[in-house]
Amino acid sequence: MKILVTGGAGFIGSAVVRQAIRDGHEVVNLDMLTYAANPQNVASVSDAPGYAFEQVDIRNRDELDRVFAEHEPDAVMHLAAESHVDRSIDGPGAFIETNINGTYNLLEAARRYWTEQGKPEDFRFHHISTDEVFGSLGDEGQFTEETPYDPRSPYSASKAASDHLVRAWHETYGLPVVMTNCSNNYGPFHFPEKLVPVVILKALAGEKIPVYGDGGNVRDWLYVEDHADALLTVLQKGDIGRSYNIGGENEAKNIDLVRTICTHMDELHPQGAPHDGLITFVTDRPGHDRRYAIDPTRIRTELGWRPSVTVEEGLRRTVEWYLENEDWWRPLLQRDGVGKRLGTG
Repeated sequence: MKILVTGGAGFIGSAVVRQAIRDGHEVVNLDMLTYAANPQNVASVSDAPGYAFEQVDIRNRDELDRVFAEHEPDAVMHLAAESHVDRSIDGPGAFIETNINGTYNLLEAARRYWTEQGKPEDFRFHHISTDEVFGSLGDEGQFTEETPYDPRSPYSASKAASDHLVRAWHETYGLPVVMTNCSNNYGPFHFPEKLVPVVILKALAGEKIPVYGDGGNVRDWLYVEDHADALLTVLQKGDIGRSYNIGGENEAKNIDLVRTICTHMDELHPQGAPHDGLITFVTDRPGHDRRYAIDPTRIRTELGWRPSVTVEEGLRRTVEWYLENEDWWRPLLQRDGVGKRLGTG
């Protein structure tokens, strides 16, 4: 299969690109190379015979039409998005333009291409989204594919809008789509403004580790390489017009996750131990959702997929990776906004 991956130089997108190439697919990696993207994320496969790169903004319809015409993909995996909640609080405009308008442009480019190709039955448009579109849970319950949408941040609202567009293009125009909503990802190549890499790098530098509010916010943690495997499974086996929730089956409070990372740091980088002494509680993010949890029954029973990496194992792998790859993350600390408190409202 030849797959057009948007956002393939980002965190999750690059994991998909690497996995797809390993699985024997051809990949066209389309990425604008914004602040959170890094060509080094796909350096291990960039010389593969089935790999091609296009530096294109999904807001540019003419360029999208060109890419479809030149590369003639069999499928699209749409991951390109602005994704940091804190940045969406400070500057929501970029999230509206990329996540909503960009998705519209991509849908229209894909629809035109699919129509011109004679509407092949095996074409797929896979839209990758987040569990944040469902809002916030209480102490009980899990998100299912039927959970009503209730986004609480500019980021999640923009992703919810993009989900609705994809469903509408399927129902109105017949575009063959599949959709996924995932829980919190972590792992190698994670841009150093998100919680897990922030904790690792703060601990490594002996600096205060910021924890929002009381640290009681709960997330379901999904190792990024497990997620990439799930996404390719849905692309190839998922039913047209159907959505699948992808979870890590690893629910944890933020404070417990931070302490687990500190424990791994104590063992793997004992200088500065105990690292949990660096934990500092800071003012919470505005509108911070209290709990997310995924019910993965559909993808497990219908497609036979479930995660293979526990949060304990995945966090250890991630800490080891950051300790061994300073040449990757060190330059990224100089990018705009990294290391600063964002999203205070």
